[in-house]
Amino acid sequence: MNAGADSPPRAVLPEHGQAPVSAKAAPRLILASASPRRRELIGRLGLTPFAIAAADIDETPRKAEVPRDYARRMAREKALAVAHDGAHVLAGDTVVALGRRILPKAEDEATARTCLALMSGRRHRVLSAIALKAPDGTLRERLSETVVRFKPLSAEEIEAYIAGGEWHGKAGGYAIQGSAEGLIAWIGGSHSGVVGLPLYETRALLRSAGFPLG
Repeated sequence: MNAGADSPPRAVLPEHGQAPVSAKAAPRLILASASPRRRELIGRLGLTPFAIAAADIDETPRKAEVPRDYARRMAREKALAVAHDGAHVLAGDTVVALGRRILPKAEDEATARTCLALMSGRRHRVLSAIALKAPDGTLRERLSETVVRFKPLSAEEIEAYIAGGEWHGKAGGYAIQGSAEGLIAWIGGSHSGVVGLPLYETRALLRSAGFPLG
């Protein structure tokens, strides 16, 4: 008979006169994201998600909602939207902002071109929020804020980047893990947060929930 997640704890045989202790199953993790980038990043912490379950929620910003609050709300709502099946649910959201303006995910060339032109030679913020829902519904949350500055971009550089297609579906119209990194003059904060999952904050959150990460 295979030991499943709902099986009772198994007694561990004592050694050298020690008293018996109960084996405690490691917590299971559901990643509430279909992003291959987040799957790769969580793997760097030595974790393999028990399941992948992308959350289907309305991602429209509320009227006058500031970027920081929007990022936190999106991560929280994604975590709450996924059934936990007795596991922890980890969700994240990454927002690119110019001041109080939330830049969209680029789904077409025109949007990507506009975003890149707006960020050319300027600093922008990348807010990467994470939320961890425990099996009892308890939520833990963290937020990473990173400042990024593009070099002044020529029209030719923007068009060359657009032609590569990396911008598609990306917040702010760029992917720092691709060729856009060669256009970034300065970054202050979490590189992994800009990619999509801030590893320092994620590790701290998971450790606080009892995940054995060393």
